[in-house]
Amino acid sequence: MATMQKITPNLWFDSVAEEAVNYYVSIFKNSSIGRKSFYTKEGFEFHQKPVGTPMTIEFQIEGQDFVALNAGPEFQFTEAVSFIVSCESQEEIDYYWNKLSEGGPVEAQQCGWLKDKFGVSWQIIPTILTEIMSGNDSEQMSKTMNAMFQMKKLDIEKLKNG
Repeated sequence: MATMQKITPNLWFDSVAEEAVNYYVSIFKNSSIGRKSFYTKEGFEFHQKPVGTPMTIEFQIEGQDFVALNAGPEFQFTEAVSFIVSCESQEEIDYYWNKLSEGGPVEAQQCGWLKDKFGVSWQIIPTILTEIMSGNDSEQMSKTMNAMFQMKKLDIEKLKNG
């Protein structure tokens, strides 16, 4: 993480930031963990974290910098913010879908969307979907959309064939 990107997503966790970072880094091959900061006795009346608890953890996934923050239960993740994982093959879709959905709520799965066990929303999509949906063939777009609405995990062949 030599150069700082202008905008960095900050993921707010109650107290499992380190577990989440280790989880994400284990799934994405091109990833790393950077600097960590820790809570001190200062501000305990606000943060309520034991001295030495990780406060922030910088990490990188596929060239994207993130920060994970242990900051308490005040805020939870919602689908209003999510991450899209673009995949070249069905094998890649299956890999990310299986890894990221493990332990997450099944009812949150549709149209390639899922929630992981930490409540973070992801959409696992094939790159071909973007190509189809930004093309000029409105009949193919309609068929693809109809097929997609029938799926939880996206299937490239079914999307192509509508």
